[in-house]
Amino acid sequence: MKVFVTGASGFIGSALVPELIKAGHEVVGLARSEESARKISSLGDNVGVLRGGLEDLNILKKGAEESEGVIHLGFVHDYNNYDECCKIDRSATMAMLDSLEGTDKRFVYTGVSLPRVKTDQVDSATHNLRGITEKLVLNYKDRGVNVACIRLPPTVHGKGDKAFIPLIMAAAKSSGKSGYIASGENVWPAVARADAAHLFRLVLEKGRAGGIYDGIAEQGIRTRDIAETIGEILKVPAVSIPAGEASKHFGNMAVFFARDIPVSNENTRKELDWKPKGLGLLEDLRENYRP
Repeated sequence: MKVFVTGASGFIGSALVPELIKAGHEVVGLARSEESARKISSLGDNVGVLRGGLEDLNILKKGAEESEGVIHLGFVHDYNNYDECCKIDRSATMAMLDSLEGTDKRFVYTGVSLPRVKTDQVDSATHNLRGITEKLVLNYKDRGVNVACIRLPPTVHGKGDKAFIPLIMAAAKSSGKSGYIASGENVWPAVARADAAHLFRLVLEKGRAGGIYDGIAEQGIRTRDIAETIGEILKVPAVSIPAGEASKHFGNMAVFFARDIPVSNENTRKELDWKPKGLGLLEDLRENYRP
């Protein structure tokens, strides 16, 4: 299958592209910069590159139309402007889906694990924007597109990670304490990078139309345990941060670290025979996240 991949040079994408090639697929990756283009080209023989970004809607349509399947991994990770990032993602997603209407081509969207909302936590309903986009994506099942969604946990971990865990660690370094919010009993699911990449290939190849797949290896790690492990690594104390002071300690990360996300992966494992094999998050932290 010829597969168009956005985010191909990113943390997950750079593991996914070799996975697809090994399985016999032809890959074209979206590259915003020359550096990204070089990285994508280095991921395998004859990997195609399409120059453009997530706001270049005509380029995205071209990539989708000229392929047999699309995996949309790309996302602008600017947590200071999260709402705007979600709007860019939605526009990019809708542009590609509109171009595929009536073709029955495969489209795999990257969603996020949905939190169990607590009104007394830092979290609020304003940060469910990607969930809204996911609903719009699934509507295209009735418009002739073979759509499926993979919900990723807050941490897809591994060597080279630049997302939530490094930001939480940076807050611990700068403050001299590794924080968790309130009691720290809220849980985060997690998955290793290689396991996530493998799941994207499985969903592309045999996911059902309209399917939602939770890309979860570990179903619930207490944020207190995450903070204590980070404290162990950085040699700083792990302490409780009152919810009202969380934004001061974590910055814009507070809204994410406050989330309670108990998620099951039973259906994903059963339907796709997906068997995560990577390190658990806390073990990975000790092995690959030391300064």
